[in-house]
Amino acid sequence: MGRGKIVIRRIDNSTSRQVTFSKRRNGLLKKAKELSILCDAEVGLIIFSSTSRLYEFSSTNMKAVIDRYGKAKEEQLGVNNATSELMLWQREAASLRQQLHNLQESHKQLMGEELSGLGVRDLQSLENRLEMSLRGVRMRKDHLLKSEIQELHKKGSMIHQENMELCRRVNIMSQQKMELHRKLQASEQRDVADANTSSSTPYSFTIAHDADVPTNLEQIQSHQKEGENHKTGAPELGDYADSKAPVKRKGRHVSRS
Repeated sequence: MGRGKIVIRRIDNSTSRQVTFSKRRNGLLKKAKELSILCDAEVGLIIFSSTSRLYEFSSTNMKAVIDRYGKAKEEQLGVNNATSELMLWQREAASLRQQLHNLQESHKQLMGEELSGLGVRDLQSLENRLEMSLRGVRMRKDHLLKSEIQELHKKGSMIHQENMELCRRVNIMSQQKMELHRKLQASEQRDVADANTSSSTPYSFTIAHDADVPTNLEQIQSHQKEGENHKTGAPELGDYADSKAPVKRKGRHVSRS
């Protein structure tokens, strides 16, 4: 007869428990050594007894095995975290795709498409949604129109004020221009009057003075000729004839005796 199956549970008897621990510990250490040799595996085994006694086995170096274990654990945690994060994003993407599909169907229904599969309640709900949407659209439109009207009124008021200011400036410039024109006319009139007054007296005096010049010259020439006749004696016949001939002097006849 073979041995019966041993129930895996804590052994209450301390002596039996210690004997079983020693046997199985030795078997476990033996298996670990065989595993490292047969499979070229790096094995590290640590055992603490119920009395806190340490038993260990390492195919190379326990510290190196522990360090390698820590690095491998960190990498595994990183991979696990990346995998978990990837799964999270995949679930999020699936949820978003479902929401998009629902929104597309709702949009088509709002546009009056694909209504054949809807019942009376669904159609009533869709009608209510359309009415609410229409009210919202109208309210928004009214608000925008009021804002635009107020803005136009404000701009119109500003333009009116600017026009009034421009008119005031134009009136001031017109008055200044008229005043300058009057001053210019008065100055021209004064200049013309001064010119007429200053030109009348000098011109009359000059004319009168110049009128006497030819007469004085004629008298000087006559005296000179008479002096020459006295010096030379009796005049010749030609000279006498010339002296008797009348001499024309600027519009009058002068006869010599």
